[in-house]
Amino acid sequence: MVKFLDLQKINLQHQEEIENRLLTTFRSGWYLFGTEVKQFEKNLSIYIGAKHAIGVANGLDALRLIFKAYIELGVLQKGDEVIVPANTYIASILAITDNDLIPVLVEPDSDSYNIDITKIENKITPKTKAILIVHLYGQVVFCKALQTLAIKHNLKIVEDNAQAIGAAWNGVKTGNLGNAAGFSFYPGKNLGALGDAGAITTNNDALAATIRAIANYGSEEKYINKYQGLNSRLDELQAGVLNVKLPHLDNENQKRREIATYYNRHINNPNVILPVVPKNETEHVWHLYVIRTKHRDALQQYLTKNGVQTLIHYPIPPHKQAAYKNWNNLSLPITEQIHNEVLSLPISPVLTNDEIKTIVRILNNFEI
Repeated sequence: MVKFLDLQKINLQHQEEIENRLLTTFRSGWYLFGTEVKQFEKNLSIYIGAKHAIGVANGLDALRLIFKAYIELGVLQKGDEVIVPANTYIASILAITDNDLIPVLVEPDSDSYNIDITKIENKITPKTKAILIVHLYGQVVFCKALQTLAIKHNLKIVEDNAQAIGAAWNGVKTGNLGNAAGFSFYPGKNLGALGDAGAITTNNDALAATIRAIANYGSEEKYINKYQGLNSRLDELQAGVLNVKLPHLDNENQKRREIATYYNRHINNPNVILPVVPKNETEHVWHLYVIRTKHRDALQQYLTKNGVQTLIHYPIPPHKQAAYKNWNNLSLPITEQIHNEVLSLPISPVLTNDEIKTIVRILNNFEI
C-alpha cells in the first residue's frame, strides 16, 4: 500500500535531532513559556519576514485569537461581516462565528479552488470589516486587485496560512501578505509538530500584544486579567520539534513541487482534471495534490483496491454541514461541484520514485 502520508517516515528523517531536543527539554524542567518557544517564535518571525510570531495551541485558535484581538482593539465589533471562501475547511469559518462575527461566503475560482477575488466586491456591505483568505492546498491567493479592494473599503486581510507555509507571492511569504495570519502545525502539515500546535504572525505591535494577553487567560501580568481570554499556548516540546524541522521545510517543499511536476507531466487520463499550476513555482507548496473527476468515488475505490491510499479534501462543504443549518439551503454550485469531485493523491517529501511512478501508472489505467 502506498500510504497517503507516512508521518512516521517523515519524522524519522529527523529522529536523532528530535530525540535530543525532546530529552533536553524534558530534563530542563521548564515546559511552558521557555527557551524553545521563544526560539521558535524568533525563527518563524525571521522565516516569514514578519515582526511578530506568537506560538499558540493550534491553527483554529490562531484564527480565533486574531479576530478576538481585533474586537478588543475596537477594529471589529460583534455582528460585523467577514468575507470568507465558501470552499474551505470548516475551521476558517468556525473562527469567525466563534467571535460572533458574520461569515459571508464567496464562491471559488474553478481552476485554483481558491476564493474568486473578482466576486468579493459584490459581497461587501457597510458591515464588512475583513477578508479571510485561505491559501488552500498550499497555493497562494493574493494579488494587487485584492490589496486595492482592501484599501478602498478599509478592510483587514487575515490569512489562513494553515496549508501554505513556505509559499510566496512576489518574494513575500504567505503569513506576511495581509494584516495577520494564522498557522497550523498539525502533524500532517508541511511543517508538522508531534501533536497540535499553531502560531500567529503580524507586523502590528498592538495586535501582537493583545493576542499574547488573550491567549494567556487575558493576562499581561500574572493574576491580573485585562481581557476575558483563552488558554492557548504552544508548549516547549512541540516548539522543540518545530525548531528542528523548520530548517528543512524549504527542501521538503521543493520535493513536493518535483512530485507535482511529475504528476502533471505524466498523468494522462481523460477522466481526470489536473490542478492548475501557477506560473511562479514559489506560489505553491503542494500541501495537497488535488485532482477532480466526475467519477470520484469509483476512482477512489479503484485506487484503494490497487494499493494507493487517497483522501477527500473535503467531502462536505461548510454550508452543507449540520453545524450551520441555516445555510443548508444555500446554492453555491461551484463549491458543491468541487466537493463532489475532488480527490487528493499522495504527495510528501518521503514518497519514493517507485511509489510516484506506481501511482501514475495505476491512475492512467483507470477506466469507466
